Amino acid sequence: MSGTETKTEVFTITEAAESPPERGTKTRSIFEKYVQPCLAELFGTSLFVFVGCAAVVGNVELSIIQPAVAHGLALGVLIMVLGQISGGHFNPAVSLSVYLCGGMGLPLLLPYVLAQMSGGMIGAGLTKAMFPPDVYAASLGGAFNVINKDLGTTTLAEAVMSLFLTTVVCMGAVNSQTRSPWVPFCIGLTVTANIFAGGTLSGACMNPARAFGPAVAANHWSHHWVFWVGPTCGALVTAVFIRLLLGDKKTRIVLK
Repeated sequence: MSGTETKTEVFTITEAAESPPERGTKTRSIFEKYVQPCLAELFGTSLFVFVGCAAVVGNVELSIIQPAVAHGLALGVLIMVLGQISGGHFNPAVSLSVYLCGGMGLPLLLPYVLAQMSGGMIGAGLTKAMFPPDVYAASLGGAFNVINKDLGTTTLAEAVMSLFLTTVVCMGAVNSQTRSPWVPFCIGLTVTANIFAGGTLSGACMNPARAFGPAVAANHWSHHWVFWVGPTCGALVTAVFIRLLLGDKKTRIVLK
């Protein structure tokens, strides 16, 4: 997940060391620094949302195990193979928390979010195209729904689960003191654990792009804001904890 920061540092050092730069180097560097990461986020989010929606639509036995394992495995694998290009966020809440914790630059934040939302629509569209209409409609195409109609409880559940997820991301990939090569595996397990814990409360979205894609494909917008507000609040709380208390000396803004 720390691929964005690493790529930026390598690019800066390499550019400074080469004098004069080879013809075409600047173009390639801009592509690898800005365009390629956004393409990786688009591609990875598309695949993640497709697997997630398909696991829900095809969950004939209505067991929470199938979507929990599918989401966790897909996310872990995609972070492993695309993380060195974009950081492997595939989630606007994750991108926000990583930016606030110093793991990526501001110029990439909005393009990442747009790429992730577009990827969510592509993944959900693929799911809709592959399943029979009656099967697809029975599960709302994998779109999220407020189960108990208690918006406060649902939003709180989303915030807490997103806090857990973004903390694992930022502490495992951004914070140098706790950074680990096992972070893709840990993030996938965190998503699986959260779905087991909160799947019956809110659906355990934790990802506005995962909510947005199937909402567009199935035209299901009931209380859709919950799945933006909850994960965003969780990301903001994570940034506060890490910037003030848990981060290393470089990341903390107080008590250095």
